[in-house]
Amino acid sequence: MKPIIIIGAGMAAYSLAREVRKLNKTAALLIITADDGGFYSKPMLSNAFAQKKQAAQLISQSAAQMAEQVGANIMTKTTVKHIDTAAKVVDTSIGAFEYEQLVIAVGAQAIRLGIAGDASDRILSVNHIDDYATFREKLLMEQPHTEPATARVVILGAGLIGCEFADDLALHGHKVTLVDPNALPLAALAAPPLSQGLHAALTARGIDLRLGTTASSVDHADGAIKVTLANGDTVIADVVLSAVGLRPDLTLAQAAQLNTGRGIIVDSHGRTSASDVYALGDCAEYLVDSEGRTSPLPYIAPILTAARAIAKTLNGEDTAIDLKHSPVIVKTPSYPLALVPPPPHAVATGRWETEVDGVTTICRFFDAQGMMVGFGVAPQEAKIRQALMAALGTTI
Repeated sequence: MKPIIIIGAGMAAYSLAREVRKLNKTAALLIITADDGGFYSKPMLSNAFAQKKQAAQLISQSAAQMAEQVGANIMTKTTVKHIDTAAKVVDTSIGAFEYEQLVIAVGAQAIRLGIAGDASDRILSVNHIDDYATFREKLLMEQPHTEPATARVVILGAGLIGCEFADDLALHGHKVTLVDPNALPLAALAAPPLSQGLHAALTARGIDLRLGTTASSVDHADGAIKVTLANGDTVIADVVLSAVGLRPDLTLAQAAQLNTGRGIIVDSHGRTSASDVYALGDCAEYLVDSEGRTSPLPYIAPILTAARAIAKTLNGEDTAIDLKHSPVIVKTPSYPLALVPPPPHAVATGRWETEVDGVTTICRFFDAQGMMVGFGVAPQEAKIRQALMAALGTTI
């Protein structure tokens, strides 16, 4: 019997494997991954340093343990070279494998900025546990010999991941400079009052925010790194971290001539443009509304929802992916937020309304028809978050 092949071994891949196994105890499962296949929670990477976690401590289960748990054959350190969707064959670095059904769950790649300078190759990004291990090693190795030990860290990008890393590193005692072209942190996701609150909290934490500018060059400077900003300022660092975002990995999909946009385009059931080929997770571009709009969804809740639906479809029970609103929890302890960003198409014609209740700031977004389609709250707590979730889709 030809197997269901899953390419990738991240949260999306393993969530799907678990869901498939719940429905079918005998289906052949083959998971192919270029790394060692250990299971870890990727969102933990941006707040693991203050917890003094080494990379190995973040791995909750090895590939062998996962193989036993989901009843799969897991091929680690194996590179997929090509997918032949007509012959239904996956060609890898150790041979070719036929499939009955194929799921691409290869995730996303860190966006690399074209920054000038003779030290631009020293800019790090953290998109995988191996990246975290390298980043942690650099911090420990290159920090000045002070007590307590601190490093000078420049973070490029004050979005979700950049702000989480900044707060985490500052909490651990590192000297952090946060650079972003926007006037406020988290500008793409949060209402202005919440971004202003986060700005104040990060500043109080000791983080130096350089906003309204970008890094133009990164150069060696007397054993350190000099970051020159577009506004002419310079910042001396021991480590530079890029957190400007992720881009769906389309390498295999495009080579296989699958339809792609920002991600691998899938229908309401997770199917790609090729028969018996699905895409899941950060590499996929989902249908997000009844008007045919699509978007990548780089969050945990859509991954789990899509994994459950695709598993049922793979098992012969056609099931649409029912994407529901789910809040994004921003792991910034100095100013914890919960956000449901408004749909991009509604931003131009909608409006934010803000309510301050004691220390809590609640921002609701209403579209042109007066329907609540987004919100943000800080400091966030479950009771308020749940009430706001219940109000989504209503006209107030």
